Amino acid sequence: MSIESPTSIKKAEGKLGVLMPGLGAVSTTFIAGTLAVRSGLSTPIGSLTQMGSIRLGKRNEKREVPIKDFVPLSTLDDLVFGGWDIFEDNCYEAAINAGVLEKELLDSIKEELEKIKPMKAVFDKNFVKKLDGEYVKSETNHRDRIKALRNDINNFRKENSLERVVMVWCGSTETYQDPSDKIYSNLSEFEKALDSNDKSIAPSILYAYSAIKEGVPYANGAPNLSVDFPAMFELSVKEGVPIAGKDFKTGQTLMKTILAPGFKAREIGIDGWFSTNILGNRDGEVLDDPESFKTKEVSKLGVLEQILEPEKNPELYGDLYHKVRINYYPPRGDNKEGWDNIDIKGWLGYPMQIKVDFLCRDSILAAPIVLDLALFLDFAKRSGLHGIQEWLSFYFKSPMCKPDLYPIHDLFSQKVKLENTLRHLMGETIITHLGLDYYYDED
Repeated sequence: MSIESPTSIKKAEGKLGVLMPGLGAVSTTFIAGTLAVRSGLSTPIGSLTQMGSIRLGKRNEKREVPIKDFVPLSTLDDLVFGGWDIFEDNCYEAAINAGVLEKELLDSIKEELEKIKPMKAVFDKNFVKKLDGEYVKSETNHRDRIKALRNDINNFRKENSLERVVMVWCGSTETYQDPSDKIYSNLSEFEKALDSNDKSIAPSILYAYSAIKEGVPYANGAPNLSVDFPAMFELSVKEGVPIAGKDFKTGQTLMKTILAPGFKAREIGIDGWFSTNILGNRDGEVLDDPESFKTKEVSKLGVLEQILEPEKNPELYGDLYHKVRINYYPPRGDNKEGWDNIDIKGWLGYPMQIKVDFLCRDSILAAPIVLDLALFLDFAKRSGLHGIQEWLSFYFKSPMCKPDLYPIHDLFSQKVKLENTLRHLMGETIITHLGLDYYYDED
């Protein structure tokens, strides 16, 4: 494939639409937060695109620039929001119900929030057993539902005079689906499954398919199968559309991808890592179903195995016992608590322990991820990129990559990959951090 040069990357002109399946806690926190920031009421803390900087060239050149000034991204003023939900509440009502943001803040942007109303969702209770909603489309087969979703995308584009659109899945975790099933193996088999209305195809897959067919970049913020299978890889390349996923890296897993690389770097052994979570929002309610929890569990468990590589380090991690639990606890609301007990061993095998108690706000951590993914995916498409965007692994618990590769979970390696991708696309020198040339003559 050919990648656009900096001079030929298309400019971020006009309005960018951000469509989200699921206008719940994460989506409304992102929308309300973005409106508050662009109104001068708050600060976009947690957003790399808005607050991050990037080094260019050698250290002694002292060229450190804001990412939003270095890369031609859409501005917050150019964003237009929309989405689907199984409940008819507008964004103001949904944000009040989610209970993440203070009513005083929401009231200051109430008029804008009330104008954002969901479209009827494609929903199948077989995949999200703990939720009931009546604001759903009447279409009953896959092809009709896809047609309805594509019409929604086109109407949203026309009604808001948009130049471009991206889609970020912010809906619930669906029941586990086996990616090795034949229908996901290639585009031809998958198209046949759509035609036959195969009941194993989940709604998130229909949203992703509709987006890609409309040329809309798609990011998967849940651990659902969604776009993480060969048929979708094939379709995204064929249609020239960037895709990314999966499962926003927010609380406990974020901490694991920060701590585990440090233990490994210092050759510190780990015998066990026990993780438990309590949360009371809609996500917690959905994950109270064992089949939905399995989907999340697979996403969360793969992190340590890749980072620590026990097969290569059997003395340090060969007997690692890794357990993850999620408990629905309504009184906590969106304020999730992730508790970790880590049994480590040091010099001569002497045991030690580390306790981590992360009292986090799940949607507060996820909202800036939605913003960054929307802006970076739009930039990726304007840069001529398509298919899996592995450089966006920084934002995901279970990063997508080519089937013949393994994902990188180390947060710091992911950050280097993201920054070097931006440098490459903008015609700047890749930074390796070797640095020997500072100390030795080049000749």
